[in-house]
Amino acid sequence: MIGITIVSVFVIMALCAPFLAPYPADATGQAMNLNDKLQPPSSSHLLGTDDLGRDILSRIIYGTRLSLGLGLAVTLFTGMVGIILGCLAGYFGGKVDEIIMRVGDIMMAIPYMLLVIAIVVATGRGPIKLILAISLPWWPWYARVVRGEVIQIREKFFVEAARALGASNRRILFAHVLPNTLNIIIVQVSLQIGRAILAVAAMGFLGLGVQPPQVEWGMMVSIGRTYMPSWWWMASFPGAAIFLLGLGFNLLGDGIRDILDPRSLTRA
Repeated sequence: MIGITIVSVFVIMALCAPFLAPYPADATGQAMNLNDKLQPPSSSHLLGTDDLGRDILSRIIYGTRLSLGLGLAVTLFTGMVGIILGCLAGYFGGKVDEIIMRVGDIMMAIPYMLLVIAIVVATGRGPIKLILAISLPWWPWYARVVRGEVIQIREKFFVEAARALGASNRRILFAHVLPNTLNIIIVQVSLQIGRAILAVAAMGFLGLGVQPPQVEWGMMVSIGRTYMPSWWWMASFPGAAIFLLGLGFNLLGDGIRDILDPRSLTRA
């Protein structure tokens, strides 16, 4: 319940940002009010203002759209690639399995963030390129999880029966094998959204994510850290938003896992 409550609050913030933000102009353009710069939290600015006099609460609310949207996009794209390759490797085995898994091993041997940074530097900046850069080194993890599940399912009686009735490999894979992996896929996807949001924030913090005037939490933390500790609110509140949203998805993923995979409770 805690996880779904936290996630729901942030989803509402993203959907209703124009109505919830007290100063929408501070997050949607190049607005500046130098007379109000670096103001501490007060009744007029609940979370204070930044170095350009912009309301931090409004920027966090609008930043939810980009941080949450990019995190979901990364998770869905990575999951799609990893699930397809994992199904192919687990079902066909042999050389197909060997090639896919060896490529995955090579990518996993390289430090993740180093590989993401290299891809961003090579391809350039922008939301789409950022999604691809974070997703491409990540698919082997999904592929391994799905492959292990498919290897178990392909030996089940109903799969053998479908094969004996002359069903094609494609039909068996997508009509019989893949649907029976949905539980573990849903659990893993829900657990990984928080990690994807952290990866997006990390790239924004390093200056390799989306660029101004777009608002993103990692970029806000990066700007605010130069003003620590005197003007602590500039970095602290966006950092707290990253932490809470990541925590919410982790708790939500744990809850979904307990529902869809009761065996996890026994193992715990």
